[in-house]
Amino acid sequence: MNRSASKHHNPAALDEGDTYDRTLEGRTLIMSGGSRGIGEAIAVQAARRGANVAMIAKTTEPHPKLPGTIFTAAAAVEEAGGQALPIVGDVRDDESVADAVAQTVDRFGGVDIVVNNASALDLTPTDQISMKKYDLMQDINARGAFLLSKTAIPHLRESPNAHILTLSPPIDLDPKWFASIGTAYTISKFSMSLVAIGLAAELAADGIAVNSLWPRTTINTAAVRNILSAELVDQSRTPAIMADAAMSILTRPAAHATGRCFIDDEVLRADGEVDLDQYRVAPGDGELELDFWMSWD
Repeated sequence: MNRSASKHHNPAALDEGDTYDRTLEGRTLIMSGGSRGIGEAIAVQAARRGANVAMIAKTTEPHPKLPGTIFTAAAAVEEAGGQALPIVGDVRDDESVADAVAQTVDRFGGVDIVVNNASALDLTPTDQISMKKYDLMQDINARGAFLLSKTAIPHLRESPNAHILTLSPPIDLDPKWFASIGTAYTISKFSMSLVAIGLAAELAADGIAVNSLWPRTTINTAAVRNILSAELVDQSRTPAIMADAAMSILTRPAAHATGRCFIDDEVLRADGEVDLDQYRVAPGDGELELDFWMSWD
């Protein structure tokens, strides 16, 4: 498809400063995962702002404990006003990712945004975790983020406002995190952040913004509900806070920030949002449950 003839092309200028266009009209986002939870929330918010959304994921049938598939997520994107391209594929497989990017470019004419959302979680301690589980987390979390970003780079270079956003935490080497969360999962998530920091440096000359984003508190998703008690779920925030923070980052001119590890509520406060209570699962002013690697600053 000729890029200049595609719906993807949007020549509207993005002004430096506070008056820049906060929509994603005509822009194309490719996401790993996105069948449910935070990924789906980000995809739907992007669609509401006019984006084309491609998603590469393996989930074609709902899990008994994790409802939602790549097709239900695509339907939600369409209902929100965007164009969806669900791609059944595996972020661990080189050919599968190359095909997903190629399909996205063929359908929409290019790629403006990469969201590395797919992630595997296992908190089993080192002496008990299998190497199969260890390798799975490394392959999906760290390698998957690296592979999708790498594959999209030639197309991001052609975008007028290119972003890569990885859902991973700031790197904190305090030993308490390894002790409480486990070395295997911690390594995999910090490696995702290293990918973001490294690519930001490598791609700075290309004008491609590369950042990470992480929630301050636990987020009420199906996966989290399977881990936390009902009481702790009530002390969580909704996926909407991550989606709104992601939109704030992805609608900024790429020159505004790169190589940053953002926290969701800090992003929104910087935008002037004062009502963070709107994101609480349960109304009230009780203490919220902190997510991994987080503290109250």
